[in-house]
Amino acid sequence: MRNPKIVRMVQLALLCALSILLMFVVRFPIFPAAPFLEYDMGDVPILIGTFMFGPVSGLLITVVVSVLQWLIVSPQSGWVGAVMHIFATGAFVLIAGTIYKKNKSLKGAVIALICGSIAMIIAMVPMNYLISPFYLLSDQLPYRAAQQMYMDNYFWYSTGFNAIKSILNTVLTFVLYKGMVRVLRLIDKSNSQLC
Repeated sequence: MRNPKIVRMVQLALLCALSILLMFVVRFPIFPAAPFLEYDMGDVPILIGTFMFGPVSGLLITVVVSVLQWLIVSPQSGWVGAVMHIFATGAFVLIAGTIYKKNKSLKGAVIALICGSIAMIIAMVPMNYLISPFYLLSDQLPYRAAQQMYMDNYFWYSTGFNAIKSILNTVLTFVLYKGMVRVLRLIDKSNSQLC
């Protein structure tokens, strides 16, 4: 007899590992003028895990993946990258997961993914204003000057990036969700909580 808690932990760990793997394999800048804004598919397993296990598990996966991303995938982005990823993906996961948990249907999934995308884009506007300037800080460029420079040069790229990223993640999650559930069910065929 398998312990359901251990099975769940293994499934969540596999989703984290898949997320990190996808960050290495699929990674490209969307805007040449802002090459630090790179799309990767790492959020897709996070969203799939959110739909399977709920928004709290989705947030847990988000935090674990964000810290691992900071440490092993893109250490050059530092704590700023980790914080931005937690807020961006966390907003998406929280809204999409909450909506889908209440309406587990095809229509519910579509509504959840659209609302999650909108939540991410909106949540990142103040985060880009407040946190992103830390990328530009130096001895010669204090926070206020970095903030103004970011707003003048990169704000619209960041907003466009978040819109494109959320749309790509929505489409990929929608397409891959059922297949991924089947794969994770192989770990424990008796786990009836998966959709």
